[in-house]
Amino acid sequence: MTSTNLKITLDGSAGAAAPYEQLRAQIADRARSGKLPAGFKLPTVRGLAEDLGLAANTVAKAYRALEADGVIETRGRNGTFVAAAEGASREAASAAQAYAERAHRLGLTQAEAVAAATEALRARYAAR
Repeated sequence: MTSTNLKITLDGSAGAAAPYEQLRAQIADRARSGKLPAGFKLPTVRGLAEDLGLAANTVAKAYRALEADGVIETRGRNGTFVAAAEGASREAASAAQAYAERAHRLGLTQAEAVAAATEALRARYAAR
């Protein structure tokens, strides 16, 4: 079983770890290595369960364990995101996520959104 957007692969063979543990470990490893950056929006429990062919309760159990470990955070109706390690990083990741969502709604391409953010940062840091 594989989830294409997260590249999660579960081993269903005898003796393999429980599916929720495999899922928890893979998301935690990717978040800690930076492959899933702070602020990355994770799929819904139901959506990921469908992708992987698992019960929603299995994915929910993995998400609960990840949240208890501080790897992910749930932001109410906004969804579940990879958590930042520190307060300032967490706030910056949240602001970046909000900017990305707004730029997308405005119809900007990724290159246009990056250029706008880069120019704003250049102007702000040059003003010091």
